[in-house]
Amino acid sequence: MILTTTPQIEGHPILEYKGVVTGETIIGANIVKDFFAGIRDIVGGRAGSYEKVLIEGKETSIREMMQRAQALGANAIVGIDIDYETVGGGSMLMVATSGTAVVI
Repeated sequence: MILTTTPQIEGHPILEYKGVVTGETIIGANIVKDFFAGIRDIVGGRAGSYEKVLIEGKETSIREMMQRAQALGANAIVGIDIDYETVGGGSMLMVATSGTAVVI
């Protein structure tokens, strides 16, 4: 499946629009990650554990969106948008993706 943030795919005309598809995931950050991220804030550096959570959330959300597009008979998703939000008082990360499922 072809995924793109652009509204079209160069060299591939869109033959059919299947509709908007989404993928959502909510991932919790545990107290150990919070503790070590706090230390990173003090001494500087990257918070690798949080970066892994971001990557996992994004990949899960995109995978879910792709499954929904495939169920509609699409072979590509255009106009993809990825949003990150904290929920639950900041202890949970929500990743939501959306795009338009198409046949090219």
